[in-house]
Amino acid sequence: MGVSVTSSVTMPNMSMSSSEPATPEGGTVLAERPLETPVELVTWVTIVWDDPVNLMSYVTHVFMTYFGYSKSKATKLMLQVHNEGKAVVSSGTREAMETDVNAMHAYGLWASLEKAE
Repeated sequence: MGVSVTSSVTMPNMSMSSSEPATPEGGTVLAERPLETPVELVTWVTIVWDDPVNLMSYVTHVFMTYFGYSKSKATKLMLQVHNEGKAVVSSGTREAMETDVNAMHAYGLWASLEKAE
């Protein structure tokens, strides 16, 4: 992803008599640096892992209660957790996914976050 950012750095003006902003001739340096992926474009996911403790009906209830998922969607995700060992249950910013992971822990579920693929 070829995104570039241009930033401007103004060098201090050593002359005490001038109050004009620096011009390109007077010390402004332009620097360009490519970013592989801008921070705001990175998506994170919350993963819920299978555990030997929680009932399938409880996991479905948690997904419906916390995420507001329909019974059908919550059941589908719960079955994915049960059959495949894990399921991605939400995606978004890192901060939002940290909140979701903490909520899943508060409900007693095993959860983690990682960058989306």
